Amino acid sequence: MKIDAHIRDLFPIYQQQPHLVYLDSAATSLKPQPVLAKMQEYYEQYGVNIHRGVYHLSYLATEEYEKARRTVAKFINASEEEIVFTKNATAGLNMVALTYGETNLQRGDKVIVSELEHHSSLLPWMKLCERKQAQLVYVPLNNDGQITVENFLSVFDNQVKVVALTYVSNVMGYITPLPEIIRFAHAKQAVVVVDAAQAVPHLAVDVKALDADFLAFSAHKMLGPTGIGVLYGKAKLLKKLAPLAYGGDMNESVSHHMVEVKPIPYRFEAGTPAIAEALGLAKACEVITDIAYDRIREHDRALHAYALSQLNKISGLTVYNPKADIGIITFNINGVHPHDAATFFDQKQIALRAGHHCAQLVSKWLHCEGTLRASFYLYNTKKDVDLFVETVKQTVAFFENILGKQHE
Repeated sequence: MKIDAHIRDLFPIYQQQPHLVYLDSAATSLKPQPVLAKMQEYYEQYGVNIHRGVYHLSYLATEEYEKARRTVAKFINASEEEIVFTKNATAGLNMVALTYGETNLQRGDKVIVSELEHHSSLLPWMKLCERKQAQLVYVPLNNDGQITVENFLSVFDNQVKVVALTYVSNVMGYITPLPEIIRFAHAKQAVVVVDAAQAVPHLAVDVKALDADFLAFSAHKMLGPTGIGVLYGKAKLLKKLAPLAYGGDMNESVSHHMVEVKPIPYRFEAGTPAIAEALGLAKACEVITDIAYDRIREHDRALHAYALSQLNKISGLTVYNPKADIGIITFNINGVHPHDAATFFDQKQIALRAGHHCAQLVSKWLHCEGTLRASFYLYNTKKDVDLFVETVKQTVAFFENILGKQHE
């Protein structure tokens, strides 16, 4: 069953901005009413702290928070103890580097990354390798800018201890062949850390089937609120890690010279957490489950194919990822800086992302200063695509006229 246009009724922003063409979901998604309502319920009905209070409202808040953890665990087929609530995917990926990486990486070891990585999947390992005198190794991309198993194996050897790769590129929209890569990595006892921030909004992620060791994603890219993310880690690995932060609610007992920390995942959640946000994330998981990933993927692919078919009729464009696996079109108007072009789109109430998308190595690989990125999600429509394409035509014509006058 296809997604119909009424899905937009779930998103209050369209009532406030009826002419909005939102094509920046790869940066952050819009928020549906059920998510907003669940967060509002917490603040209005039991907006107190969790785990600490012995009174009824605290008990109720704690129950809702832990129910949210169970919902998220079920959503990715994990156990509850393997779900650590974090600030965002960036915090989760940094936590892995600063705990597991700091403890286990030695001089001369190798960490495999790629030029497709978001900075949060790259920089923690880059800096750790500097401190540990380990080697950062890049998987060569193929001619289309994709990670392949063959190219991964070309740089994989017994010195590789960590593989840190994106599941779906936030610029190129390619799905990394992780199941095969993880199988090869585990055969050599390498640990695999997955940036799934772009995957979870579009793909059903089963961490048990995938067999990833660590996996991180953010709520705000999958219909949830900002300020919360998830770090999944295999229980046997999490149990070996010391907390990154110490403080309230992560300890069992404290003496003058010793602290006994709580079991996982609580030892990693020091201080008052983002309670309302956790509830909002869980509700987002339920909304996506109700809509169904098959329908989301079908809708995504249809819009992507239609948009490409229309853009191919326009001269003066460079589309960098026509083979994208999800609804991301990364392009430039020839001779025009993406920031200048994005300003023109904004005047038409079309929200595009322009720049390097926190993945500067991709722009370097593409030999450009940055790109425009249109990203589709379940609330976008064919009309959105038509307005986008028409504005591309107008933008090309506008800048061709400007550039033509400059050369007269």
